[in-house]
Amino acid sequence: MNTVWAISTVVIKELYRRKDFYVLLVLTTLLTLAAGSMSFFNENTIVRALKEICLLLIWISSLIIGITTAARQIPSEKENRTIFPLLAKPVTRWQVVLGKFLGCWLACGITLIVFYVFFGILVGAREHTLPVAAFAKLMWMQWVALGVVVALALLGSVVLSAPGPNATLCFIVVLGVTFVGPHLGKVSVGLTEPAGTLLYSIYFLIPHLEWYDLRDIFINDQILPGNAACFMATFYAAAYATLLLVLTWARFRRQNLNT
Repeated sequence: MNTVWAISTVVIKELYRRKDFYVLLVLTTLLTLAAGSMSFFNENTIVRALKEICLLLIWISSLIIGITTAARQIPSEKENRTIFPLLAKPVTRWQVVLGKFLGCWLACGITLIVFYVFFGILVGAREHTLPVAAFAKLMWMQWVALGVVVALALLGSVVLSAPGPNATLCFIVVLGVTFVGPHLGKVSVGLTEPAGTLLYSIYFLIPHLEWYDLRDIFINDQILPGNAACFMATFYAAAYATLLLVLTWARFRRQNLNT
């Protein structure tokens, strides 16, 4: 476990050194404050718009950080030839995969904490109240979903050699399963066989990341899912991420590192 943790800390330090996080944080802050400065809305509409814009930017920024960070981990190790001294320590390939995943996931968590602190200050200044429990649930569910996304990007990094195409494909897949995936079950009902069964099977096999997006519920002041529902969703995401990590390890352990 010490080896896995050591690998993960290197990934977290990489987040501090790169400018991605700082640029996205500044852009999120500026865009949100610019939206809040508009005076042609009433106060309630402004607060609602600020919540919607800020949470959307937080989701976009965290996805960019999670996918791009995970997508370049193993390819950069191979390109810089640092994978050989790493595996000679000795470190198993499973420990490399697990350490890279843990580092990327924790980096996403640190990013979310910073973003949600800014969001909390913004909401508190406007509404003069801070629903800490709701914020914690929002952030937790988003972080859990990012675990699946990071595992998916790691799997792509051992299938596609270049980080760019892998990151692009991951973004397409995430957007597809989030916005198109929830409707596949309904669409499959109107199709003839075997297309209906095939589409329905895809509906159950894809990760349902839309379960973890609680933005609309929070913005509309509705009741957030209970702790039991969040626990089940967390278990589902953990199982899906574990499956993706096992597939990543199975591919990585047979991969020729010289290519």
